[in-house]
Amino acid sequence: MTALLDAVRRHADAHAHADRAGAVPTPVPGLSTVRAVRPGDIVHAIMRPLVCLVLQGSKHVAMGRQSFDFSAGDSLLITADVPTVSQVTRASLSAPYYSLVLELDPAVIAELAGQMRAVAVADHAPVRVDPTEAEVADAALRLVRLIDRPASLPVLQAQHVREMHYWLLAGRHGSAIRRLGWPGSHAQRIARAVALLRAEFAQALPVDRLAAAAGMSPSAFHQHFRATTSLSPLQFQKQLRLIEARRLMQAEGMTAASAAFAVGYESVPQFTREYGRMFGLPPAQDARAARLGALAG
Repeated sequence: MTALLDAVRRHADAHAHADRAGAVPTPVPGLSTVRAVRPGDIVHAIMRPLVCLVLQGSKHVAMGRQSFDFSAGDSLLITADVPTVSQVTRASLSAPYYSLVLELDPAVIAELAGQMRAVAVADHAPVRVDPTEAEVADAALRLVRLIDRPASLPVLQAQHVREMHYWLLAGRHGSAIRRLGWPGSHAQRIARAVALLRAEFAQALPVDRLAAAAGMSPSAFHQHFRATTSLSPLQFQKQLRLIEARRLMQAEGMTAASAAFAVGYESVPQFTREYGRMFGLPPAQDARAARLGALAG
């Protein structure tokens, strides 16, 4: 793992802001490094299916009533679009938090699962933490090393991404990952509706349209959507709106009213109430606290 940490550190240190946390995209689609030099703020997100290899420092992630603490040598696996609340819990200037994140590709999973002739079984826990398997770490190192050799990326990146997916499928959580690429599975059907919600979250989206995208009846869609994401479609859309509104206020300086209208709210008081319930502070106060925190940092 030391070699992988060194490779991730080089990329993250070269591209991240000197004293801020954040994900740094790499030239490989879906692959990013993460660096933080101090324990971070609480971050709300609706995560995509991914694997996160922690290489230094520690992090806490909660989903509903479940919570996970993980540190160097552990991997976080998320196999559905689920709401999470996370926080870097151990990081410093002398020993930053570093991790490597790869978004899981259903098409690659489907191809590999077919060749491996393994059967997808019921495994509904969407978030889990376990020690990183050696084969996964080795494949990740080969993938990250390509970044320093740009000429090799067009030729080799696809097979290295595929190799990393292979070892994830061959590992202890292969059955859970396999569901993402299982043709006609509930996971794939719900993923189509989730893609529509992510693309058009600011618009009114009737349940019938979402159910049609998933190829399900409205009642079956509701049941499977909640089982997969832990939220109803309306709650999922609301969280997408609130997370984006928070980003618009903190990153682009929008007022609460402008952010509310930009993400599809018609009532600013309703937006203010729902924002406060999710983030613990009214919008303007939350944005002000974020600005003061950035200045203090």
